[in-house]
Amino acid sequence: MTLIPNKTLPLPKGSFGLPIIGETVQFLTDPDFVSKRRQKYGKNIFKTNILGRPTVIMSGLEANRFLLSTHFNCFSWLDGWPQNFQELLGRSLFLQEGKEHQRNRRLMMPAFHGKALENYIKTMTEITEEYCQEWVEKGSFAWFLEFKQLTFTIASTLLIGADRHEDRDSDNSVAQISQLFAELANGLFALPLNLPITTYGRALKARNKILDRVESVIAAKRNNLGTDVLSLLMQSEDEENNKLSVEELKSQALLLLFAGHETTTSLLTSFCTILAQQPDLYQKLRVEQESLGLNSPLNLESLKQMVYLERTLQEVERLYPPIGAGFRGVVKEFEFEGYRVPSGWQVLYRIPEANLDPDIFSDPERFNPDRHKERAPDYSIATYGGGSRICLGMAFAKMEVKIIIALLLRSYQWQLQPNQKLILETFPILHPHDNLLVEFSQL
Repeated sequence: MTLIPNKTLPLPKGSFGLPIIGETVQFLTDPDFVSKRRQKYGKNIFKTNILGRPTVIMSGLEANRFLLSTHFNCFSWLDGWPQNFQELLGRSLFLQEGKEHQRNRRLMMPAFHGKALENYIKTMTEITEEYCQEWVEKGSFAWFLEFKQLTFTIASTLLIGADRHEDRDSDNSVAQISQLFAELANGLFALPLNLPITTYGRALKARNKILDRVESVIAAKRNNLGTDVLSLLMQSEDEENNKLSVEELKSQALLLLFAGHETTTSLLTSFCTILAQQPDLYQKLRVEQESLGLNSPLNLESLKQMVYLERTLQEVERLYPPIGAGFRGVVKEFEFEGYRVPSGWQVLYRIPEANLDPDIFSDPERFNPDRHKERAPDYSIATYGGGSRICLGMAFAKMEVKIIIALLLRSYQWQLQPNQKLILETFPILHPHDNLLVEFSQL
């Protein structure tokens, strides 16, 4: 690997497919698209043409390290993600680069670290306990959908200060805004036709409604700032005493709400599926909670003591990554494993392959939290990215998952309903086909 590629090096093996459309149809419809081509062309890098661009698909630990750390200056976030993402999610931190990204990341950082995190624990606990009581009353339900409501309620309350007790029929209720985000997510990989009857047209309409609601929240906060992340962002200033504009605040809030519940929902669903299938694991995690005191308050210190819960969460991340890949645009030609990749191409880096590499994780298909007694190599698990652009909300998300699981283990039990499909689907995030049907009760 070198910074200045040898122009005589070959392009990666692979096929560009048909003119114009390339292999886009196969990419979007064949769940084994990547595995088939890795077998045929090479496991760590191959070329194709998807979503209108020549593309290399890169896999494995070294590919993750290359893209996320050592050669990240060869890639563009803004140029990499499809136009649907750019239009629907706006010019938020997710797509910003260079000095703009650095400035806004510094402004947002205090809201996701240290004292701020500790201040969120009480609210996360209260909301989770409210939902658990509702679940006991329901008895049976699709847990993936319920988790999505729970995590969105936590995100909207803590990130923008929404009132979770507002009438659910209100346009500004958490339930209504959550539905708008579901419509937005459906448009991320839809055909980009902006018509009232199309999926993409409905997604754009949902985005506009969300932004209108966020703008009204910002206006209401001008003279009544709270402790939520949006309030903190409204008060933040850079080195030159500049604050985020209303448009910047709207974009960042949209991203925070979207990213703040999708990944967490998937991890919680996978976690609870495993516990339902492995009662010994459930019992071992419950014993850990008993050792800490089933009625003891949750805080940063007690969460740190949940060692086995942390290892189990790492194993869930490894075997069930919520998102399977990330896009980057190539802005600087590079060399990888003896191949050159020209500027202007697109890179899709894959997450699961490193997670299942037997050279990194012995018996990789087996669920084994004890493997995390030793720290895995950096970039072997890339659920939250890595390097200087690692997910800003990672600590928030991990703390949220640990709080929810700890509360479930302390007071509740659940069983899988029969005759359901647990086959995993990957869009828009990893989840069971039938959304995890469970019977839920209090201990």
